[in-house]
Amino acid sequence: MSVPEPAPVPVDEIDLTLPNPARVYDYMLGGGHNFATDREFAERLLVALPDTRELALANRAFLGRAVRACLDRGVRQFLDLGSGIPTAEPVHEIAHRADPTARVAYVDVEPVSVAMSRQLLTGVEGASITAADLTDVEAVLAAPGVAGLLDPAEPVAVLAVSVLHFVGDDDLLGALFDRYTTAFGPGSMLVVSHGSTDVDDPRIAERMRTVERFTQDTAQPARSRDRALLRRLLVDRPGHRLELLEPGMVDVADWRAEAGRSPAGPAGMYAVVGEVVPRR
Repeated sequence: MSVPEPAPVPVDEIDLTLPNPARVYDYMLGGGHNFATDREFAERLLVALPDTRELALANRAFLGRAVRACLDRGVRQFLDLGSGIPTAEPVHEIAHRADPTARVAYVDVEPVSVAMSRQLLTGVEGASITAADLTDVEAVLAAPGVAGLLDPAEPVAVLAVSVLHFVGDDDLLGALFDRYTTAFGPGSMLVVSHGSTDVDDPRIAERMRTVERFTQDTAQPARSRDRALLRRLLVDRPGHRLELLEPGMVDVADWRAEAGRSPAGPAGMYAVVGEVVPRR
């Protein structure tokens, strides 16, 4: 299914003087969809934190495992919020290997990431890219690339991987996911990874504080949240709860780590994967 989208923002209207997290992430994953300012920022971060690339890879590997877990539960629709650039094992490739009819709606606010995603998805059936801010839920859900692709009566896995730390307001974040997680049919899922300094290893906590400080010089400053706050904002909600899949809320490197693949160590990011269950 091919879904029309509005024309992209002209390149000459895009500010390329600031590094962007989506393009920095693409560089860390070995992608080629980034600019000099993104690469320079990434290299400065790698000098300060040499294992940053391993963190990006651990987060990406978690996304793949979580998507496959959703597929195993019968979910065939995905809404990927803050998707960045769909390279390096993107969601639609994973989903289409399991079921070629699976549908993936990517959403990102950064114009260059959207433009590059549009190029990469040209000719790909069952996948779309929407230029929208994930904090504008109604605009996201009404966009042609979302409303024209996803069936709201059927379950959808809402993915927000390594993006919610760019939403600074706690109450807003909770309200957003009250709306997203109840917009789709029974059996819908939520998949989140989120940076935190609330970890046992002080070195990992300091690493995340350093990443947080570095992002203050980017187009999208980030903030971390602790485990208890993430549970309140995403898991234990007044109108619904998330029935977390095993092993619960753990570091992304530990969430169903594949046998024979030893993670480099904790990433300092919590994984949240669960089924949305209405409260009675």
